[in-house]
Amino acid sequence: MTQATAIVLMFIMYGLLPAAGIYLGYRGIKKLTQPKMLEYKAMPQLGFIPEKSLPPEVKQKLDSINDKGEKLKMLYGDTNNDGIIDDSDAVTETYIMIKNVMDTHIPEAVADYRRLHDLDSAPNKTVVISAEKSSAESSRADTTKIKNSDMTGREALLEVLNTVETQFDDLLDAAYHQDGQKLLATNRYLQQRFEK
Repeated sequence: MTQATAIVLMFIMYGLLPAAGIYLGYRGIKKLTQPKMLEYKAMPQLGFIPEKSLPPEVKQKLDSINDKGEKLKMLYGDTNNDGIIDDSDAVTETYIMIKNVMDTHIPEAVADYRRLHDLDSAPNKTVVISAEKSSAESSRADTTKIKNSDMTGREALLEVLNTVETQFDDLLDAAYHQDGQKLLATNRYLQQRFEK
């Protein structure tokens, strides 16, 4: 082995391998310790929010709205029934409304709630004893009534999400009945056609 080969091997063994190990270890620990983020296909704007920062009932509502929103986007956005929403589809007013609700209104409502929730973590806030910390963790947004209303921040967010979910249920019902009426009309037409 020549002196140049020995120097290259020493550089690899004592320079590159430890540096690579430290880097990969850092990345692995960072990946394991980072908070789990929300993942909604129909509402990608919510993907930057840690899952722990929202109450469980809000996450359940968002899951339900995401599922219904995906169905509605396909029902009202895929007008040529090819399974893809693209430029060849006709844009309907209902699709634009659904897209605006999913892309703008829901993320804004969640962001407003999170701002209310983050007011509790102000730097001049007194330190809470650890036994009380879990109940006081979300105290202001969950217990303080909003001025001139009878709702807390959490209740207001849930009210917004309930309104959206109700409207989405109505749209799904309307689509179901509309398609059902088409089937009944087709059946009546075929029965009349074959009876002659």
